[in-house]
Amino acid sequence: MGELLDRFEPILAAMPAVKGPEGHVHFKNKLMWTLAILLLYFALTNIDIFGLSPQSQDIFGLYRALLAGASGSLLHLGIGPIVTASIVLQLLKGAGLLQIDTSEARGQVMYMGLQKLLIFVMIVVEAFPMVASGMMMPDPSVAMQIFGGNMLLVSFLIFLQLCIGGLLVVLMDEVVTKWGIGSGVGLFIVAGVSQGLVNGFLNWQTGTDPFPIGFFPRLIAIGTSGASFLEYFGTDILALITTIVIFMVIVYVESTRIEIPLAHSAVRGARARFPVKLIYASVLPMILVRVLQANIQMIGMFLSNAGITIFGEFQGQVPINGLMWYIAPINSPQDWMWWLSDLGHAPWEILLRMGIDITVMVVGGAIFALFWVKTAGLDSKDVARQIQRSGMQIPGYRRNAQVLEKYLDRYIPRITIIGGAFIGILSVVANLFGVIGAVGGTGLLLAVSITYRLYEEIASQQIMEMYPFMRGFFGKE
Repeated sequence: MGELLDRFEPILAAMPAVKGPEGHVHFKNKLMWTLAILLLYFALTNIDIFGLSPQSQDIFGLYRALLAGASGSLLHLGIGPIVTASIVLQLLKGAGLLQIDTSEARGQVMYMGLQKLLIFVMIVVEAFPMVASGMMMPDPSVAMQIFGGNMLLVSFLIFLQLCIGGLLVVLMDEVVTKWGIGSGVGLFIVAGVSQGLVNGFLNWQTGTDPFPIGFFPRLIAIGTSGASFLEYFGTDILALITTIVIFMVIVYVESTRIEIPLAHSAVRGARARFPVKLIYASVLPMILVRVLQANIQMIGMFLSNAGITIFGEFQGQVPINGLMWYIAPINSPQDWMWWLSDLGHAPWEILLRMGIDITVMVVGGAIFALFWVKTAGLDSKDVARQIQRSGMQIPGYRRNAQVLEKYLDRYIPRITIIGGAFIGILSVVANLFGVIGAVGGTGLLLAVSITYRLYEEIASQQIMEMYPFMRGFFGKE
């Protein structure tokens, strides 16, 4: 693998990228760049793919809150290719097949280039099957008016727009990461989930029953009609309670941490603390688990549409039997509360599916949390190097990277596993009881956690603007 990467080094180094700032970017400028990209994101999600038939299916409809973007828009793929490429890289690095030292400049260039190359590959890999399988159907009227009835040209045009939208998401993510605050991936998830929450609270459109979908319009309509609250509003109350509880738990857990004291070796009185949060790897590993599930479901859907039903059959986007039904995530109470309606499966089958979902989320959350910490440079070894380079040390211990690493090993690996498993359990519980809006429990959990960490980063940026010397201590300049 190492020799192969060396041969491809010129290609990896030449991957297109957004040029980073040469010096410090003022906080106000970072905020402006972040807001500009957010506005551009909303604009692009409202540009429909030209030539796409209204009868087209959204393969990732059930995962839309996690993948961001908007169904049928220029950003239809959302962050899917970025996350899928990250999964592949983390698996390769976790298995020891990818030997790249990201602590060196050359290693960083090669790693970022490889990641970018994989993202481009994943854009094509995800876009082509959507068009080739007929999920993204060309509009016959557009084909007749512009291309003389040639449906193949319209399909190619749809594929091209999907690829362009995927590239735009990658570039926007880089702009936020290098010039803004936080990351583009997190920003887009928060934007998508926020839209879903607003829609879930205020939507006046009717659903399967004669009442509106939105929480407050539904409450008013049921109250004025004299219909049974328990029959038509029971699951909505449960979703509201779950939404509030998840919000409060995440905010509390995000503030739960072990703080390791640090003192500067050259500046007397300069002290700081390195926080090791309970959710040390953040909730982003949950995206990796869910996107991996989404890709497996996508493969099952393609096979089912092609007449290969050995792994299960699909009704639209939803598996109805077979292996794909058992490994599909549970997204709402209607997926497992067999006493509310006939789900077409025996209670023991539903309980087995719930057990599989819980196991996948808990074990997957812990494993991907470890991979994420290692890949993102947050493991004991990388943190020890960062502390030593900043001139800081743990009071009472020798200023040595190996000593620091051994000290950090007491906390970081254990907390990473516990935090990953805890988030997995919390995500499953949120999905079991449902949340307001079509965002899913995992989507809400991600949005709240990302927003909280964005708030912390904004506060940190403001402090560093007030005390510029701190940027040098913590590698922010």
